[in-house]
Amino acid sequence: MAGALFARRAWLLWRLVRLGKPVERFDDVPKRLRAEAEIVLGQRKLFQRLVPGALHAVIFWGFLVLLPTILIALIGAVDRHSTLPWLGRQGWFAFCVDLFAVLVLVGVLGAFLIRKAQRPDRFRGSHLGEADLILALIGGIVTSLVLWHASRIALGLNEWPSDWSPISSRVAHRFGSGETTRVLERVFVWTHVSIILGFLVYLPYSKHLHIFTAAINVFFGRTRAKGRLEPLRFDEELAEADMRFGVGTVADLTWKQMVDAFSCTECGRCQDVCPAWATGKVLSPKLLIMGVRDQLFAEGPLALAGGDLTPIVGGGVPEEMVWDCVTCGACIHECPVEIEHIDHIVDLRRQLVMVDSRFPAEAGTMLRDVERGGNPWGKPQVERAGWADGLGVRVLEPGDPAPEVLYWVGCAASFDERARTAAESTAKLLRAAGVDFAILGPRESCTGDPARRMGNEYVFQSFAQQNVATLDEAGVTKIVASCPHCFNTLANEYPDFGGHYEVVHHTELLAGLVRDGRLSPSAGEEEITYHDSCYLARHNDVRAQPRELVAAVGRPVEMARSGQRTFCCGAGGAHMWMEERGGAINEERVREAADTGAGTLAVACPFCTVMLDDGVRNSGRDLRVVDVATLLAESLEPNTTPQEVDDGS
Repeated sequence: MAGALFARRAWLLWRLVRLGKPVERFDDVPKRLRAEAEIVLGQRKLFQRLVPGALHAVIFWGFLVLLPTILIALIGAVDRHSTLPWLGRQGWFAFCVDLFAVLVLVGVLGAFLIRKAQRPDRFRGSHLGEADLILALIGGIVTSLVLWHASRIALGLNEWPSDWSPISSRVAHRFGSGETTRVLERVFVWTHVSIILGFLVYLPYSKHLHIFTAAINVFFGRTRAKGRLEPLRFDEELAEADMRFGVGTVADLTWKQMVDAFSCTECGRCQDVCPAWATGKVLSPKLLIMGVRDQLFAEGPLALAGGDLTPIVGGGVPEEMVWDCVTCGACIHECPVEIEHIDHIVDLRRQLVMVDSRFPAEAGTMLRDVERGGNPWGKPQVERAGWADGLGVRVLEPGDPAPEVLYWVGCAASFDERARTAAESTAKLLRAAGVDFAILGPRESCTGDPARRMGNEYVFQSFAQQNVATLDEAGVTKIVASCPHCFNTLANEYPDFGGHYEVVHHTELLAGLVRDGRLSPSAGEEEITYHDSCYLARHNDVRAQPRELVAAVGRPVEMARSGQRTFCCGAGGAHMWMEERGGAINEERVREAADTGAGTLAVACPFCTVMLDDGVRNSGRDLRVVDVATLLAESLEPNTTPQEVDDGS
């Protein structure tokens, strides 16, 4: 009966996954197997929080070790004199059972202690009662197992050497060898089996469905660049039924997004690191995935029947929650089961923007400026190279020979007064190092990143195709970008549209020039704290090179949250052009920078420059926000004078 009930629910879930829209996740099998080994078997991501991770790990590893005891118990429940051939008679296995039964019980008690005594905020919104029930059932399973083994040892029914079961043998001394123990042996084994069968029936209806789906979700996780979004297909060859414009209802979800929803453990690690949640906004990545899952469970049968479905936004997910996201990726980095929250949010935005024409008013201005003017600032393209006046920078014209490196300046450094200083410094440094580089000038357009993260995939793809055509026509093979958002788009997303280039961030190129002796800065004594851009450190794993430059010019001081666990400046996800609700993310990051005692806050992103400089001004902190390229230009050794850097002589 238990098996039939489980199979019935599993069949429904399988049919829902088969209903999901297609997405390619069957490539890179070696990488996927490595992820299974590291993330599932090794519990690597859970160990990012040592104590909770260790407690979960012993429960999980115990589950694997004790799995054969389920079959042994089923055999023993039917015939107390029978067991699983070979394995049921092995002393070493009996020792492992005793050991892991105790470890699992310790893990369960530790988890209860964290939930009931510490009460971390990350559990807010989770189904705590359900989690308590599951922990109690796990505790009941291992306790009844030890008691059953102990009663068998007391009765002399153990098929394995009792010396190999120190815990069960010690408990066995509490039992006699009479009829009472014979009855208790039957009670213990049937209690054990009953809890297991009840657990089996309950699991597919609960959040602990992840016991079955987490390993699957990890296997089909992202193997390409973390900063890449899955493109939508707008080509005429695609059947109308397969064409997607994002996610409006549960029928629009991809099969991977459905497995994402099934796999959420409600652990709240994503919620705990989310900058939107930390500053009092509605968004919780955990609650968003739970909302999608709840609506999928509620309307799944209706979707299978082809019925009318209700929108996810405004149903399981509040609309404000969708727009709060800064696409920083902290949630994905922390998630132990590889849920791809950003893909869910951007797909919801795509439906709102491209189908429903619903988006924040200020974002509409940005989208119009990108579409009409080629940049989010709404400035004329003829002004794009104005920052380079007097610097001797070559502007690549049609028919000109391609440079060794094309400097992709980006919209922020081209049009924002505060951000352009980094572009000027980068150009001066490249000239001083003798690098053959050029810029596209008015032929450079927005990469389309703000439009894509806002949800207008069509506008993004138009700019991607236009820019790829321009770069290919110019014969470009290597690009340096000072904006991590441009860097991510050029390196990770343009290949989907035929743009295959070697793309480096300006800190990578400059660090290489310093290592090669082509630039020779002199280190000062000023304390500098470096802010990792989300799209640089977390999405693209560029962390060492900016720190090399900071160490070359001053004394580095790390913030509490840095590297891949950095805290966002608040500009991502097109929030550079959106009004912020709740507390200010940039001011929270500035407070953390000021707490280091450093006088300089170094950045490697023009968006971070603007946002953190605003945060400094609004909070009244005494910090200088400056790009690492500018720090490097200011600190060149005396044998290279500032004038020589300025004119490239």
